[in-house]
Amino acid sequence: MKKQTKVVKRRRRENKTNYSKRLKLLKGRHIRFVVRKSNKYIVLQIIKSIRAQDNVLVSVSTKDLLKYGWPSEKTGSLKSLGASYLGGLLLGKKVQGKIKGRVILDSGLIPNTKGSRVYAAVKGLKDSGIDINISEEVVPLMEKIEKKDFFNNVKSKIEGIK
Repeated sequence: MKKQTKVVKRRRRENKTNYSKRLKLLKGRHIRFVVRKSNKYIVLQIIKSIRAQDNVLVSVSTKDLLKYGWPSEKTGSLKSLGASYLGGLLLGKKVQGKIKGRVILDSGLIPNTKGSRVYAAVKGLKDSGIDINISEEVVPLMEKIEKKDFFNNVKSKIEGIK
């Protein structure tokens, strides 16, 4: 008789889903702040799960920063620390009043590294007024985030959103 082995799930094989981490997040029943990296951009989403079905409430890509004054010749830097911070700030401004309670971070398969782009996006979300628990020692320094000369111009335009 043939011994049956555990079947590895398709999305795990494709390096898209960590099922044990996802199960823990779903059991918490909190609204999630999801950060995903692509080759060119960082995608930030606020997701509410109802019976293991994800509903995206608000989504922002760092490509949207081009509308707020990010120079078009600097599109290669839309994955930088500054871009992820501004993306988190923009998402926080768009979601104001739509959610209640605490938001938790869902970084997916992105490793937790101190001072990374994920934590820069979380800092941007927190600075916009959203309640998210984050330790200040893992957040990158503002000197590293504000390297670009056009950063404050884009930040002021985003902060003007109501």
